[in-house]
Amino acid sequence: MKKIGLLSDTHGYWDDRFAHYFADCDEVWHAGDIGSLELAQRFEGLGKPFRAVSGNIDDYKTYLSYPEKLRFSLENVDVLMTHIGGHPGKYDFKIRQELFSTPPKLFVCGHSHILRVMFDKSLRCLYMNPGAAGKYGFHNVRTLLRFVLDDGNIRDLEVIELN
Repeated sequence: MKKIGLLSDTHGYWDDRFAHYFADCDEVWHAGDIGSLELAQRFEGLGKPFRAVSGNIDDYKTYLSYPEKLRFSLENVDVLMTHIGGHPGKYDFKIRQELFSTPPKLFVCGHSHILRVMFDKSLRCLYMNPGAAGKYGFHNVRTLLRFVLDDGNIRDLEVIELN
């Protein structure tokens, strides 16, 4: 069993509440637009595994340190994470082929600044976009997600509003 803290679109902004809300998490995931390598290092400094993808606003140092796409298995859950992924019914063309040829159990992306979690029946896949945790963008509420991966199951989803 692993408890995951998930966020996206920090755009270089650190909030001390990230450390508080992710304190009991086993891993922290960032779905892109980290904003700087220095901010990524703050997440790495939380003392737990940090998985992240680069986003469209990230500089070359961040882009070289974090891939555009991650695919991994944790607790028997196949996870695909990228920054620009679209959403069920309208996936981005860059990820569509992989999603439909080998669907993951969990697809995570960011970019839209819109919190959305939904099950895609056509792919039999759970879609998660944690919204935006930074203060730059058109969103009104900053959000984080926490959830548990447990032997092939995704459960105990929590939405955390920071405003």
